[in-house]
Amino acid sequence: MELEDIGGKIRERLDIVNKGREVALPKARQVIRHSSVAIRAIHREKFDEAAQKLDDAKASLVEAQNALKDCPEIYYAGFLQDAEKEYSEGRATFALVTGAPLPKPDELGIGFPPYLSGLGEAMGELRRHILDIIRRGKLTEGERFLTIMDDVYYFLISFDYPDALTPGLRRITDLTRSIIEKTRGDLTTAMRQHELHDALARVEKTITAEMG
Repeated sequence: MELEDIGGKIRERLDIVNKGREVALPKARQVIRHSSVAIRAIHREKFDEAAQKLDDAKASLVEAQNALKDCPEIYYAGFLQDAEKEYSEGRATFALVTGAPLPKPDELGIGFPPYLSGLGEAMGELRRHILDIIRRGKLTEGERFLTIMDDVYYFLISFDYPDALTPGLRRITDLTRSIIEKTRGDLTTAMRQHELHDALARVEKTITAEMG
């Protein structure tokens, strides 16, 4: 029957796609795991470890992409793009915290939407970095990073496209705006407290001098 020929061709194709998925899915999970460990290392200022983990993430990502390059049916199913987004977030966080040039999408070998989403989610990691800076009393440096967050936010909102083209980006930019305002408030409070402390120290010094 013709159904047997049709079924045979369908099964042959689905077997190829399924094998690609079986390779790509665990590799995509490895990308996410390596990127997460890298971000944790960045916050601990273990930059060599972070760089190595990001390289590991890149290797796993390439394997996942290669496994699906002939499988357009599931290449854009979502799990590979999630891995690309996490990798983008890790690379962006590393660059922004260390002062290295921000990598471009083609340098990372990922799609534009995951790149933009990863860059947006990196702002949450930058907030954490700024809070660490505030605790160390490096308020001027905190202002510099807040400016970077502003620049990234205005960059992201310039991509005003339907969600079908940039999935989840609008939600991420809204969240980024909220994160920036919270961070600005925290930094402003810290600066005022620092100014008050300095003012009280000057008053105490003056009183001590007059009494002496």
